Amino acid sequence: MGKHFLHQLLVVVLALFISPARSGDWLPATATFYGGANGSDTMGGACGYSDLYEQGYGVNNAALSTALFNDGASCGQCYAIICDSSKTGSCKPGNNWVVVSATNFCPPNDLPAVGDFPAGGWCGPPRPHFDMSQPAWENIGIYSAGIIPVLYQRVKCWKSDGVRFTIAGFNGFYMVLITNVAGSGSIQSMAVKGTNTDWIPMYRNWGANWHCLSGGLVGQGLSFALVSTGGQNLVFKDVVPAWWQFGQTYTTYQNFDY
Repeated sequence: MGKHFLHQLLVVVLALFISPARSGDWLPATATFYGGANGSDTMGGACGYSDLYEQGYGVNNAALSTALFNDGASCGQCYAIICDSSKTGSCKPGNNWVVVSATNFCPPNDLPAVGDFPAGGWCGPPRPHFDMSQPAWENIGIYSAGIIPVLYQRVKCWKSDGVRFTIAGFNGFYMVLITNVAGSGSIQSMAVKGTNTDWIPMYRNWGANWHCLSGGLVGQGLSFALVSTGGQNLVFKDVVPAWWQFGQTYTTYQNFDY
């Protein structure tokens, strides 16, 4: 059997076993890697996650190009990626695949096109590109290749426990980092409610951080209403006690299905 047949067979098999986050086909992209052999240099990044292990993402992560990052709205989303063996001989033997979480932004550069190297770099618009952690990338590509063509699809994120809320800010400015989101993996809107307030809309500040301006939330228990990018609404009632402090993280037992 030829490589092209085996590649098509892998795509069919994955379609049977991977739960898509939304309907769609496998799409072409490219992939590189960064962060060192153990992925330690992928910690942190433009989504606001710090320790990717503690916050539910792990070493199988990727920085997304401009076209995929969507100004931070894609933070936390999950993607199944396979090496496109119909276009390269640099796929890892066995036609392996990997699921990665979006945890960082891969910015374009100002360089002109040179040979096979596109203007703006691999991460420049409108190119879909994944700069994956090295451990994740080596599931599908040969290390010496450096860059490979891939096929990708958004898939459902699976988490072992509930959504987490980390509160930062000062003097009436509140910023909440949302982590460990299952289902679609990302949030499209949210609001906060104090024990003695109405619902207050929050707005994306950067990455997975959302903020609001309010003078009266300190000393009140907090509830959050979130809508996932899959359209599911969840209310996390009284998940933060009245004695909360800036810098603390609060774990819940609720999470998204889509």
